[in-house]
Amino acid sequence: MSDIVCVSPIDGREVARRATASGAEIDTALAEARAAQARWRQVPIAERSAFVMRFMDALTAMNQEIVPELALQMGRPVRYGGEFRPVEERVRYMVDIAEEALAPIVPAGKEGIRRYIKRDPLGVVMVIAPWNYPFLTAVNSIVPALIAGNAVILKHAAQTILVGERFQQAFDAAGGPKGLFRNLVLSHDDTTKILSTGSVDHVNFTGSVGGGRAIERAAAGSFTSVGLELGGKDPAYVRADAKFDHAVENLVDGAFYNSGQCCCGIERVYVHESLYDRFVESYVAQAGAYVLGNPLDEATTLGPMAHTRFADLVRAQTAEAVVAGATAHLDARNYPADKPGTAYLAPQVLTGVDHSMRVMTEESFGPVVGIMKVSSDDEAVRLMNDSPYGLTASIWTTDVDAAERLGDRVETGTVFMNRCDYLDPALAWTGVKDTGRGASLSELGYGMLTRPKSFHLREQI
Repeated sequence: MSDIVCVSPIDGREVARRATASGAEIDTALAEARAAQARWRQVPIAERSAFVMRFMDALTAMNQEIVPELALQMGRPVRYGGEFRPVEERVRYMVDIAEEALAPIVPAGKEGIRRYIKRDPLGVVMVIAPWNYPFLTAVNSIVPALIAGNAVILKHAAQTILVGERFQQAFDAAGGPKGLFRNLVLSHDDTTKILSTGSVDHVNFTGSVGGGRAIERAAAGSFTSVGLELGGKDPAYVRADAKFDHAVENLVDGAFYNSGQCCCGIERVYVHESLYDRFVESYVAQAGAYVLGNPLDEATTLGPMAHTRFADLVRAQTAEAVVAGATAHLDARNYPADKPGTAYLAPQVLTGVDHSMRVMTEESFGPVVGIMKVSSDDEAVRLMNDSPYGLTASIWTTDVDAAERLGDRVETGTVFMNRCDYLDPALAWTGVKDTGRGASLSELGYGMLTRPKSFHLREQI
């Protein structure tokens, strides 16, 4: 056993310290999950859904306490009010579609034969959740897994260790069977052992590419199925016919909300040459209006990054780009909180960038964005695809047909038109290339958490 410690990016204080689960506690949790799941799979979908909604109500009731708690753990300003509006949107949508999405598939009739495909739960699902949107990302898998008839083991990130406890409190308040949902504090070695021994049937991991590779290695040979949402370098393309003010405002928010620590945040922008100079001027002005400071202060619009090492990575990428010829448009001296050796990092807009620079090709996951001029749709698509990642891409235009045509050519999991940094629960949340494998939410999300079981029942002999 060892301790998992959450250190606040606000001031370095220790927010929480939790001992990792013992081997006996882990074994008990897994055994109880198996036993609970065997009963839970027999419960009607409507009752499972009602349980999930009771969980949602219990979680929402904690929001006033959770918002400052999140600020302490990972730095998001309290003025934004937490995550529960989109959490509720996702939960309600997955509840609404559950009966239809989990219904048997019945082929065309065949005389004397009753045949159909059932969607059986996988069994025990392990969710390894990240710190950047610690409630939102976790419910993407936890809620549909439970509705589909699975039990769930949650391992939450060290930086947001209290979030796992909030999930446990809410599920306990909802009155589910003992062991059906269990939050465990685990070390990397504990997690590896659980996966390598086949102790769970499916694992869903959200995190870095390196972390995803470690998950795949741990699960190798165990036949544990794996869902991965990994890195991103999400692009935007502003066409000549874009609604200018709308594009600027939303792309600033898409790059800097949550200090840029968003899976689908905008990290690179390609602007048609006819709009480029005007776009950069307006974009820099709006980005420069952020107020960097203590996230517990209602006036703060940009909090610290979750850890000093994350801020140091962005500082390094930005400095390298400037040395290589990029122009930094915002002066860090205008942001007194931005100090080396801290998690506080001012927003930054870079021009004169190209794809030889890390800031345009490697994930930054921070408050920096590079803007490049392009002369055509073809050039924009080529640059958007010049990446090892592919989670989302956004196209800013008044021409829906053009957005569809271009979207077909972009290597990504989701194509947006005139919006970004959003997850629609009716659509599959998925990625290509190094961004990951599998899908969550939508009807397809239920498919990831169930297995097909075919019935061929011959009625006549």
